[in-house]
Amino acid sequence: MSNQCIVLVGMMGAGKSTVGKALAKHLSWEFTDTDHLIEHQTGVSIPVIFEIEGEAGFRRRESTALASFVGKERQVIATGGGIVLAEENRALLKQIGSVVYLSASATELYQRTRLDKNRPLLQGPNPRKKIEELLANRLPLYKECADVVVETGRQPVYQIVNKISLALELGQKIPPTEQKATGTE
Repeated sequence: MSNQCIVLVGMMGAGKSTVGKALAKHLSWEFTDTDHLIEHQTGVSIPVIFEIEGEAGFRRRESTALASFVGKERQVIATGGGIVLAEENRALLKQIGSVVYLSASATELYQRTRLDKNRPLLQGPNPRKKIEELLANRLPLYKECADVVVETGRQPVYQIVNKISLALELGQKIPPTEQKATGTE
């Protein structure tokens, strides 16, 4: 594996931010969450962007944020769940580096996100059904982009980091004495 970036894709609640931070620390690389980058650039939260600009406006900002990583090295990037919707983004993902799809079942995703009010797409009357619909629509796109697929399930973060490291041939496993993280997002 080169020093290219590692980009984490997957549904909201799959663990991209949590795993991304742990993976970046393990590799001594930088970590960036594209949603946080957009919030920092705009000075407002993702729900406010959705309210003012709609989903289309947010997706344009997301594409711009993603494009900023082309040519960068040694970064772990957690993306928004819908980043794969735009064909141009799917092409950019491959240019940026290795793409890891963090997979989780609709039930797990619902359990992890059900109380989170910062998820604009889940603020309707039936968030569980919305997750199932989003996952069904996005799953082929995640798989199309992914160099590696890792099921997050109910395993500790360090195990997920180890699986990614081994799959991408990034080096040593995290020794048991350093395994401090115990859950996913």
